[in-house]
Amino acid sequence: MQGMKIGALAARTGTSVPTIRYYEAIGLLQRAARQESGQRLYSSEDIGRLTFIRRCRDFDFSIAQVRVLVDLLRDPSSTCTTARDLAAAHLVSVRDKMRELRALARSLESFVHDCDTACGGRSGPDCTVLGQMRRGERTAPPRRARSIAAAPGRA
Repeated sequence: MQGMKIGALAARTGTSVPTIRYYEAIGLLQRAARQESGQRLYSSEDIGRLTFIRRCRDFDFSIAQVRVLVDLLRDPSSTCTTARDLAAAHLVSVRDKMRELRALARSLESFVHDCDTACGGRSGPDCTVLGQMRRGERTAPPRRARSIAAAPGRA
């Protein structure tokens, strides 16, 4: 049986071996054919699919979104509109995250400034940054939980 072993697939696609196994376990990547010894063997089709999945994850699409995109890729009756709508919704989410990160950066800049002007190397318990966080004088921007956690070993 011809095919590529999991380590070679990982190297070729820039995906870790545990992530490949995870994608198989959740059905995002088809289960690989097996040698008599039980080692997985992957085809050129698997390389293409995993590369596509990896690229989607590089754009921070969730696993659920990647699943939809993979299904669209396989379905000749699907339309580009569905992929476009998914990308547009993801863009809104990315812009929301950017706003949250800018607010977080402003809060951190303020902490650093306050420390530079008021603290100047005091002992830890007297640190203005720690005191402000302990007293809740500044509120951190709300953290949004991801709907689906990233695959293990994701780079």
